[in-house]
Amino acid sequence: MPQDNPFTAGSFEDFPGFPDGTVGLTAADTARIAGSGSGLWAADGTVNPDAVRLGQTLATALLGGGGPGTASAESLLPAELAAHVEEIRGVAWPAYHRIEATDGVKLSAFSLYQLGPGPHPLVVVPAGWTPFGWPLFLWAYLSLARRGYHVIAYTPRGLGIPGLPSTSEGFVEVAGADDWADGSAVIDFAVQHFGPSGIGFLGESYGSGISQLVAAHDDRVSAVVALSTWGNLATSLYDNKTRHLAAVKALISLTGGPVEEKFSEANQQILADFQADRNLDEVVRWGRRRSPESYLPLTNGNETPTFFSNTWHESLFPVNQVLTTFEGLRVPKRLNLWIGDHAAPEGPGLLGTEPRKANVPMEEAYAWLDHHLKGESNGVEDWEQVSSQVMFTYVTEPVTDPGTGEPTGENRIVEPAVRETRADWSEVTTRVEVLGLTGDGAGGADGLLVPRADEGNAPPEETGWRRAFVAGVDTEATAMDLPLMKTGQAEWAGNPKIYDTRKIDRRHAVAWTTEPLLAPEGHEGPEGEGRAARRVRGIPRLRLTVRSTATSAGLVAHLLDVAEDETARIITHEPLNVYGLTPDQDTTVTWQLQAAAYDIQAGHRLMLVVDSMDPLYGGASITWTQTAFGSPEDEPSFLELPFG
Repeated sequence: MPQDNPFTAGSFEDFPGFPDGTVGLTAADTARIAGSGSGLWAADGTVNPDAVRLGQTLATALLGGGGPGTASAESLLPAELAAHVEEIRGVAWPAYHRIEATDGVKLSAFSLYQLGPGPHPLVVVPAGWTPFGWPLFLWAYLSLARRGYHVIAYTPRGLGIPGLPSTSEGFVEVAGADDWADGSAVIDFAVQHFGPSGIGFLGESYGSGISQLVAAHDDRVSAVVALSTWGNLATSLYDNKTRHLAAVKALISLTGGPVEEKFSEANQQILADFQADRNLDEVVRWGRRRSPESYLPLTNGNETPTFFSNTWHESLFPVNQVLTTFEGLRVPKRLNLWIGDHAAPEGPGLLGTEPRKANVPMEEAYAWLDHHLKGESNGVEDWEQVSSQVMFTYVTEPVTDPGTGEPTGENRIVEPAVRETRADWSEVTTRVEVLGLTGDGAGGADGLLVPRADEGNAPPEETGWRRAFVAGVDTEATAMDLPLMKTGQAEWAGNPKIYDTRKIDRRHAVAWTTEPLLAPEGHEGPEGEGRAARRVRGIPRLRLTVRSTATSAGLVAHLLDVAEDETARIITHEPLNVYGLTPDQDTTVTWQLQAAAYDIQAGHRLMLVVDSMDPLYGGASITWTQTAFGSPEDEPSFLELPFG
């Protein structure tokens, strides 16, 4: 490969390297990582250490450590991976930079400069919200370089462990105006040193929000890929008067340092107010300023093609707020919705933890860039706007221990889940069914969900009842297990959480179920899975009349698919906090659950469980108070289900 550095003096720096003992992989290491199906998250909710080591080792193999030439791909990596690195070095020059922002803050950055005749398009990758910065997704940069792109990846200001070469200066601005300006500063640097033919942004999680916001404010961006993204940060953190506490606590723990060192005083105050349940109007205003949804007129005016990829059971950025933003886009657009939780689908493709396995979420993201930045006619021009993966329609087989041959209790996917495409989101739901709610069954059994013609005109058995429970105590009906992402990552791998509905304590929850469902003619499910009795497609809606012995009540609705043996899988959920109640007086509330694509098999039952709290959220119920539901004749309670 050419040995002349294409960068001018002062535009790059020698890479100082990572601490001793943190880089280097053997063939056994890479085989173990690939065999484990490793994604971005470890079981304890931290960043997967294997992914960190892989990214930092690739960075060191490309850049050297402690000075040029002090480490080689062959000395750090097994032969196959080292050959891949050398292949990339033959087509693109790797470099390390400290890019100066407009206010003097230095951003840690990595680039791959195409050596062949150009011009070439550029993809900018702001790193996600982790303490390890840009090295984590180094495999993705290699993939982009192989496709002919210049690449600049950078760590957003403030993120990172002090002392690591991948850490940027400054405070974490949580996608504030300084972050937008930083993105434009990176573009300025690229225009000066790369001369790209076009510029795209690709981001995952935090980087995806920044990507959208930079594109809204800088018309030099010609395409955006936003993975595990948000459209409205305010409603991601606080919706239905409910704080998403577990999400914020998880994010605070992943910056690389204590709050006092990582955030400005103003942002420290916002975080403190949020956690203390005070000044939430200001928190909402703060979040809206950081929401791509707030700048849709700018994005639409720039006509920036935008690609979203999210998950149904997203724990950080719930799907409904993404749908609202997507619906507001008037540009070429695509929305992929997958089984799982935050970063589970695209994680292995970004990290390179499954190098021999095609990662469809990332392949489609790259195809979007190829079409809009390189002008390739690759089928993207014929894509419909929405693609939904249907929970949990994959076919699995048991995993056995290679030593003993005994089942491990986990499954592996042998046939992928069904995907459905629609011209736009409005075509996902083709009809709705209203289910009325009854009082207790015989002997205090669960109430029934009964088909009804519409929201009103409820028959007598669906009105006039009252059902009560003791609030402020959690039950087995939880949206997911903690730490965050654990349950969704298992879903993506073929192992959805199994609930035992008999263990949901009815002293602290109220439940309603349908009769066993029958399949309409022609609704065939996947081979071996029977026939779909109901195809949930879209956003369910729930109305209940509530009263409490206190002035506030927390409500968490869970929609479950119950098998014949009383075990269940979750379809969707959503919390609602109700304030300003007059004790022992009725208030009627209506709220939307998160969108879903889910096939309920014939013979299964649909179960609605409402309790008062969930580990994900800040609740409003007071422990040992009583919450009661009713269904008055003039406002009967109902569950509205979307089908498609």
